[in-house]
Amino acid sequence: MSSFKLVTWNVNSIRIRLDLLELLVSLTAPDIICLQEVKAKKEDFPFDNIRQLGYEHIALYGQAGYNGVAILSKFPLLDIEQKNWVGKQDARHIKATIFDDIEINNIYIPAGGDVPDPIANLSFAHKLCFMDDISEYYEQHYAELSSKKMILCGDFNVAPSENDVWNHKQLLKIVSHTPVEIERLTRLYKSLDFVDAIRSVYPEPQKIYSWWSYRNPNWQINDKGRRLDHIWVSRALKNKIINAQIIKEMRLAARPSDHVPVLLELKL
Repeated sequence: MSSFKLVTWNVNSIRIRLDLLELLVSLTAPDIICLQEVKAKKEDFPFDNIRQLGYEHIALYGQAGYNGVAILSKFPLLDIEQKNWVGKQDARHIKATIFDDIEINNIYIPAGGDVPDPIANLSFAHKLCFMDDISEYYEQHYAELSSKKMILCGDFNVAPSENDVWNHKQLLKIVSHTPVEIERLTRLYKSLDFVDAIRSVYPEPQKIYSWWSYRNPNWQINDKGRRLDHIWVSRALKNKIINAQIIKEMRLAARPSDHVPVLLELKL
């Protein structure tokens, strides 16, 4: 085995979209799948269905009804850890080591509500503090972590570049593309000198999106998307990037998630 494929996907309820998970596997044959918003606690999680798809190894940080993250793998997952930030146990970050030395961090950053004001909107304050908390941790542990092989992926709920949104000027005051969110995500990005693996394959100024609103029935025609789903790698993996893909056809399926899967292939 000379390479492996990792997919990140906000599935928006794993039990509703088991058939789409099967479709994703048939389309892309990933070795590792990082899911966000699984919306299931441990006793409700479809372990058997997922193992039948070939993913024997499952790391889950589940929660009833909302949030929840999981790593599905064809290979053993070691050192599994559920991480909590901002003093909340809200099932948004799970990490595990694969192939002995590659640390996968699957993260679901809070959406932040509709009002981009941390005083008027506590959900937005939580989002900003969540990003700050992880950044601070990485900054404090830079000496030990910066040389590690690390992958950070998930639904980050921020579209940082003007080419990550359909209209930069119109979205500057809309949650997910406000300057204060971009500033916080940029701090996280710089905390361990990460590389935006997807942008390394789809360079600026190419427009790329991974999310289209359910409120937009003509999403294909007007293409008013945002790139909220990301895969970053540490410098130790920068030269291992082979290819990346936005699996846009998944948005055309019956009962889709509003997010599409994002795939990265890396050399081992």
